[in-house]
Amino acid sequence: MNLLLVEDEVKLSESLTVLISRAGYTVDIALDGLKALEKIRNNEYDVIILDRMLPYLDGLSILQQMRKEKNNTPVLFLTAKDSPSERVAGLEAGADDYLIKPFFTEELLARIKVLIKRVEKKAPESVIEAAGITLYTLHGEVINGKEKFQLTVKEAALLALLMSNKGQVITKERIMEKIWGYDSETNIANVDLYIYYLRKKLNISNIKTIRGIGYCFEED
Repeated sequence: MNLLLVEDEVKLSESLTVLISRAGYTVDIALDGLKALEKIRNNEYDVIILDRMLPYLDGLSILQQMRKEKNNTPVLFLTAKDSPSERVAGLEAGADDYLIKPFFTEELLARIKVLIKRVEKKAPESVIEAAGITLYTLHGEVINGKEKFQLTVKEAALLALLMSNKGQVITKERIMEKIWGYDSETNIANVDLYIYYLRKKLNISNIKTIRGIGYCFEED
């Protein structure tokens, strides 16, 4: 299980990383809000532990942007902001849990475990196969012949959209709506960029460009 810890206090982030790693989880760290959002957009996490007060971009803004982009990864707020209004704001923005500093480490691990169990119940593995390529959508793993590849969240979602509609032309506008969300401020040029990433990473020619329209996944 992969977790993202977003905490700007270096000593605390280091100690929590050791604690969570010893519990059997893989942990990525982000020390500011912008780096956190970048990691969230380019990696798949089972749980995100998010501080409210961060440099450059606060935790509440990160969460709001995640939900706007249809990223439903469970978020546990870990913060010193303990007023009822702060808790309500966090929960209304889409937080799944709220833990106030200081806290017992046993409670943090217990809450992480609960969130992961919730994810496992809601997200059964889905397998898509086409042209000899197998995509495991839950964890973004691709098997092509004897080779295995790990995709980011967006890459996996894009490949799943194309493979599940093989033989059909998918417009860039539809890709934007399905992968980034209708209200996303992401530039449509990102579609071309992520298609490039997929082709290069998987070394496949099945994703065809339909000039001026979009893309199509073909068997041959």
